[in-house]
Amino acid sequence: MRLFESERKVMEVLWREGSLTAGEVAKILSLDIGWNRNTTYTVINKCIKKGYISRGSEKFLCSPVLSKEQAQSDELSELMKNYFDNSPVKLFSFLSKKTHRQELKKMKKIIKNKLE
Repeated sequence: MRLFESERKVMEVLWREGSLTAGEVAKILSLDIGWNRNTTYTVINKCIKKGYISRGSEKFLCSPVLSKEQAQSDELSELMKNYFDNSPVKLFSFLSKKTHRQELKKMKKIIKNKLE
């Protein structure tokens, strides 16, 4: 499941705010990034067709079906497959070259806790 950037913008609003009417989503995206109402409705409809959002009949209430965690997992799987030979070790090795020492210490702690 791959989200296009426009779909991710709509989903981010729903993940952050919870269920909203399409009009409420349009208002937020208008203020945040300058989208017009028609653009937002078009993207919402695409997300509904793909099964990312469910639509209630009353006031076009939109609820996220796809969780942020699932989207992150799917995106990471694609990234690993396409750039790191599906290897978490290769991904981690790459990240360790680009990561500050403090962040590496946090990563080390996470790994240590997983191994205990």
